[in-house]
Amino acid sequence: MKKHAIIFVMMFSVIMYSQKKKNGKIYNEHPAIQTVEAMQQAFIKGDTIGLKSYLHDDFKAFNGMNSNPDAKGTSKSVLLRQSIFWVNNASYLSIERTNGAYPDALEYEDNDNKDIMWVQTWDQLKGVHNETGVKLNMPIHRLFRVDKDNKILTMITYDDGTVFDELRSSFVTRSNGTIYNHHDNINKVRRMMAALEHSDVDKAFSYFTEKARFTNLDMKDDEFNTLEQEIEGFKKMLENWTIESIDVNGYPDYLEYELGGGKLVQSWWTARMTRKSDGKKIKLPLMFIHDFNDEGEIISEAGYYTLQALSAK
Repeated sequence: MKKHAIIFVMMFSVIMYSQKKKNGKIYNEHPAIQTVEAMQQAFIKGDTIGLKSYLHDDFKAFNGMNSNPDAKGTSKSVLLRQSIFWVNNASYLSIERTNGAYPDALEYEDNDNKDIMWVQTWDQLKGVHNETGVKLNMPIHRLFRVDKDNKILTMITYDDGTVFDELRSSFVTRSNGTIYNHHDNINKVRRMMAALEHSDVDKAFSYFTEKARFTNLDMKDDEFNTLEQEIEGFKKMLENWTIESIDVNGYPDYLEYELGGGKLVQSWWTARMTRKSDGKKIKLPLMFIHDFNDEGEIISEAGYYTLQALSAK
């Protein structure tokens, strides 16, 4: 059995080795790369004279994310108009190599690519659409076919189409749900805050699920407290501070979103507190966003406040 296994491994290695076949060269510096990068800079600057000089008369641009097999592509004249459109309708446009990446020029040996260089790029596109304010900040991967005269025949673009979906949607006004100023979820937040005011820990945190997460401005972006940690921290704070009152500012809003189905209450408060050691009084501004599940339980709390005020002398 062992002998058979060794023979199988040897045969597999021979097969794998025999499948290797060199089919060209890869360059990290090449005139075709210079042409491609110069063309992209001309496009975002609206330099149609320079842009035109880099493109073959039969140039076609394709969306690599388009699954339509009958797609005809974008012609040279249309690309020139697109360049003018973006310069006139967007600010702060830039396209630069993705950090740590660089273009490759591929010279294939097969007959189908005779006298053709393929260039592949990884870039970051940035800008702001003037009318909608939609921010463009996304990676772009492109493939180019460049002929022997250093003219670009084909450009295939792979990018994040959702950014452009948001841009197109922003030209019209549409609703995204309903805002309530009276709702049972608002009532739950008010009851929860009242329980905190009266140091009723069990009742206050009964409105949260066991897996609820808590954040505030003193935490790092990826940091959060569990329910147990939040209860422990609140109890520790009560050892040194007395809560005199927690008063609402304005009124809470309950939002039910159509997109994503989110359900949240946002509210604004002022906590008036007295330090037990020296009688110092402070007013702590609080802003909360509480996310609810379909059962009406709070699944997360984002607190826009800092506890640094409790360290004041």
